[in-house]
Parts: sequence; C-alpha cells; structure tokens
Amino acid sequence: MEKDVIIACDFESGAKTLEFLDKFVDCKPFVKIGMELFYAEGPSIVKEIKNRGHKIFLDLKLHDIPNTVKKAMAVLSRLDVDMTNLHAGGTKEMMKAALEGLTRPDGSRPLLIAVTQLTSTNQESMETDLLIKEPLPEVVMHYAQNAKESGLDGVVCSPLESEVVHNRCGKDFLTVTPGVRFADGDKCDQKRVMTPEEARKIGSDFIVVGRPITQAADPVAAYKRCVKEFLGE
Repeated sequence: MEKDVIIACDFESGAKTLEFLDKFVDCKPFVKIGMELFYAEGPSIVKEIKNRGHKIFLDLKLHDIPNTVKKAMAVLSRLDVDMTNLHAGGTKEMMKAALEGLTRPDGSRPLLIAVTQLTSTNQESMETDLLIKEPLPEVVMHYAQNAKESGLDGVVCSPLESEVVHNRCGKDFLTVTPGVRFADGDKCDQKRVMTPEEARKIGSDFIVVGRPITQAADPVAAYKRCVKEFLGE
C-alpha cells in the first residue's frame, strides 16, 4: 500500500461523519474510524464509508487475552477494512493470535499494526502511571520488534520514532504516525509531534491527522495542504 494521509474521523455520530465526507467531492481520502464513532454506530458506519469508496483504518486498539482478540479479529476481518490495530503491550502471543483470527479462509487480510506507546504519553507519565522505568525510545523499539517477530505489518508510533523503527525493523515494516500538526497549528493534547513535511523526511509511511483537518475552516483545503506537504506533490 502506498504512503498516504489518513484523516481521523473522530466524530460522535455517523451523520456528522458522512456530512464531513460529503465535502470531498473530487477525492476519496483514507479515513480512520476510531472507538467513539464505532461504538456509536457499529459496523454499519464502516460498511457505509467503504461503499463510498474510502479506504478504512479501523482503530480499535484491541487488548485482551489471546483467544478473545483472535475471535474479535475474525469478526473485524469480515468488515473489509484496509487496516486495523491492537496494543503491542498485549504480548507476542496475543499479536500472533490476532493475526490468525484476522486472516480469512482465502489467505487475505487487512494490514495489522500495533500501538507502541500513545502519542499522549511521555517519559514522565510512563514512569509515574505505568511504572515503566526504561527510556521511552527503548520501550517503543522493544514493542516494535515484538510486533515484527509476531508477523505484524507495522506499528503506530510517534513520527519522532519512525526513522528508528525502520532502522531496527526494516524499511518494509510500516510506520503509521499520529501526532502530526501543521507548523502554524495548535499541538492540542499531543506531546510528541511533527509536521507533515518533517514526517515525510523522516520516513513515516502513513500519517494520521485529525483536528488540523476536521476542525479547519476549510477541511478540504487543509487535507490537500497536508497531502502536498507529506507526499511532496
């Protein structure tokens, strides 16, 4: 799959999501459906957006015992999404079970990526709240290597870690990076951020951009600006 900009459609209802997507009359952006929207609307919103021609990253961050995750992934595989994810902190056994559940009888499956550490996490909060004392970059790399060894396609990580992940896990191991903001924009609650152009230069394969696009005065223009900066087009 080629590099792309993924819009985080973090709306509270299907109606608002479809109203937003209606603005894009000359393109079909890759979109992320997260927990808020999926829990509000269920599989029907995934099917509706897919039928409109969009690629979908279903961002549910599964984290449970291996058997439960395997069964859940088997259900998600029937939604025909293009990418989904889980928490790498669930161990290699869980990641391998997820991959098995996600794979359809014909051998096809969506891309499966793992969350290393959330972009809202920094060294202080990781040590204080999670009691993980190792340096954050080492934790991210350890989780990324576990994901690769489990057969996953890549990881969700901060753009600040994208280059190192590729160096450790190979250029074909995908990095999907949230925490992307325009140089003249608000960081909001993100702590480890980078601009689209910087993410491109450092080697991110996909960037996930939410509020800088969805809350822009002109979302289509903001999206096109992001694509231009990230893809260099």
